[in-house]
Amino acid sequence: MNNALPTTDYDRLLAEKQQKLTALLAPFDAPPLQVFDSPKQFYRMRAEFRIWHDQDDFYHIMFDRQTHRPYRVDDFPAASQLINRMMRVLLPLLKQQSVLHHKLFQIDYLSTLSDKLIVSLLYHKTLDDEWQRAATALRAVLQAQGFDLQLIGRASKQKICLEQDFVDEILPVNGKNYVYRQVENSFTQPNAAVNGKMLQWAIECTKNSHGDLLELYCGNGNFSIALAQNFRQVLATEIAKPSVAAAQFNIAANGVENLRIIRMSAEEFTQAMNGEREFNRLKGIDLKAYECNTIFVDPPRAGLDPATVKLVQGYERILYISCNPHTLCDNLQSLCQTHRIEKAALFDQFPYTEHMESGVWLIRK
Repeated sequence: MNNALPTTDYDRLLAEKQQKLTALLAPFDAPPLQVFDSPKQFYRMRAEFRIWHDQDDFYHIMFDRQTHRPYRVDDFPAASQLINRMMRVLLPLLKQQSVLHHKLFQIDYLSTLSDKLIVSLLYHKTLDDEWQRAATALRAVLQAQGFDLQLIGRASKQKICLEQDFVDEILPVNGKNYVYRQVENSFTQPNAAVNGKMLQWAIECTKNSHGDLLELYCGNGNFSIALAQNFRQVLATEIAKPSVAAAQFNIAANGVENLRIIRMSAEEFTQAMNGEREFNRLKGIDLKAYECNTIFVDPPRAGLDPATVKLVQGYERILYISCNPHTLCDNLQSLCQTHRIEKAALFDQFPYTEHMESGVWLIRK
């Protein structure tokens, strides 16, 4: 199957997304969209492929969205050039060692703009000392070819890191380089170029803010670290332990001194703020010391639950990044009773797909 991207159609497809999102936001009196485009190829910083074994041969495959049939992938122009280089080099080396390709069923790639790479090899077998010796030799060969590489083996209830399970991204935003630790198998923004544009837009929306910022679903601190410059203090929540650990590293690496992360879900934090439950994790944290009049949310595809929508409405200003415009609009039915949309944006995180990443900046009426 031809994996070439329809780059000549890119501008038309983006214009269609703009029309769709404009129509969805029309009932809420949204201003004209600011549209942020993507590189037309080599934009995805991560990719996952199943491995198809065909007698003595094997190769990367993906599944056709319509037919669900597998098709061979030898190059993948949606992914970064670094991933494409590694794809071409890795499989011939794996084919030289039976212990490295026997029962191998998936390969995951995570790359960075700073030219670092994690390759995760997933197996339907237990990984032993023989595998580890062969994998160590493989990594040495790849490093000798110039790859700054972390290699990880995964099997049922097993994870073997030959050194570490993270890489440090360096993301330029407004002339400043931000360091973001990215942990294997944890969420990271897939399109680094568009992520930089999202951060620029969020910084622009919140400039000249007063008081403090509360962020729910902060992940590895992607937004909160960049936004901290615009606020007196930032309080952020995240439930996933690896993301919290990465966020703590990122806070220190970027020299941010006014940001605190709490390991809680948005729902738990809502309960704590409403006085419904007490949490040991909040001991020693005086929530009353924060004057959070701005809230930032970047929820999962399901959007905000009703209790969190109600919590969010209590803030003067709301910055809402959404990966699903339909659940965003569901939430706006309530939010626009108390707030108006000051700015709206479309971020083309996922070119050539139906997916739309969007943002709204809301001010209390």
